Amino acid sequence: MERRIVRYADLRPCYNAFIDTRSPGSEAKENFTIIGPGVSENPEQHVHIAEPHGFNIGGARQPPDCINSQHSHDTAEVFVVHTGTWRFDVGEHGDAAQLICHPGDVISLPTAMFRGFTNVGEDIGFLWAVLGGDDPGRVLWAPEVFDMAKDYGLVLLESGQLIDTIAGQSIPADASPMPRTTPDQVAALHVPNEAQAEELVWRADTGGGNTAIIATGAPLGWPHPFTLDRLTQPNDRAKPDTPEVVFVHNGAAQMSWDGGAVTLGPGDTITIPVGLERTLSVDGVIYRVRGLV
Repeated sequence: MERRIVRYADLRPCYNAFIDTRSPGSEAKENFTIIGPGVSENPEQHVHIAEPHGFNIGGARQPPDCINSQHSHDTAEVFVVHTGTWRFDVGEHGDAAQLICHPGDVISLPTAMFRGFTNVGEDIGFLWAVLGGDDPGRVLWAPEVFDMAKDYGLVLLESGQLIDTIAGQSIPADASPMPRTTPDQVAALHVPNEAQAEELVWRADTGGGNTAIIATGAPLGWPHPFTLDRLTQPNDRAKPDTPEVVFVHNGAAQMSWDGGAVTLGPGDTITIPVGLERTLSVDGVIYRVRGLV
C-alpha cells in the first residue's frame, strides 16, 4: 500500500514542463504528475504512479508572484487550493475575469477557455489538480506565449514535445513546430464574464462537514469524468467499485483495511485499489476523487 502513496515530501518536480518555463515571471514554477502522465510537454517529467484511473492527478507549486501563462485544455481541469492565495485569470490576456481563491477552495475550469493562474500570496503555494480522462489531451497556449518562448530558446512541436535549443536539443528532421495559435482559434474559445466565472468556484467557507462538490446536483455539477467531495467526518467505510484517490488538505487521515493501516499527513495523496474494503478515519479535511462507473 505504501507504493500507492505519494507523500508531499517525496514529490519530484519538473522545472521545465511547459513552453512558458522561461517566460518572465514563470521561471520558478514546479509542476508535478502524481497519477497518470498529465499534460506535461517534457518527456522527462517524472510520473509518480502510472496506473490508469480514468483521470489524472497533478500539482503546481509556485513562489509568490510566479505565473502560469494563459492556456486552454481539451479536458476538465480542477484545482484544490492546498496552500497559498491564488488569482485565476480568464481570457486570452487574463483580463476577462479574475478570481481569488484561498486554501480549501475548489475551482473547475471548463474546456475551450483560456486561463492562467498566479500565486498572489506571501508564501509558496501548492495547487492539487485533477485532469479529466486517462489522456488529458494537450494544452493550447495563448499566442503571446509562443512569442516569449521563442525569445528563450524553447520550441513546442506538433507532437506536443518541448525542444530546448539552449540545452543543445534540435528539432527532429521528421517533426514540425506547433503553429502559433491563430485569431480564429482564439475566437472559438469561451470567454465568461465575472459573474459567470465566479460560478466555477466552490468556496470552502460555504460548507461544513462532508460536502459533494463535483457530482450531479452538486455546486459544480456540470459533467466531469469523475466526482470530487470533501470529507471531515471521523469515519467513512466503503468498498469502492471505481478508482478512488484521497488527498489530505489538513490534519491527518488513516486508511485501514483487513491486514493493515497507513497514516497520511497534509499534502499526501493515496490511490485506493478498486474493490478493497477500507475505512477512512479523518482528523482534519480530505478531498476524495472517484472515477465514474
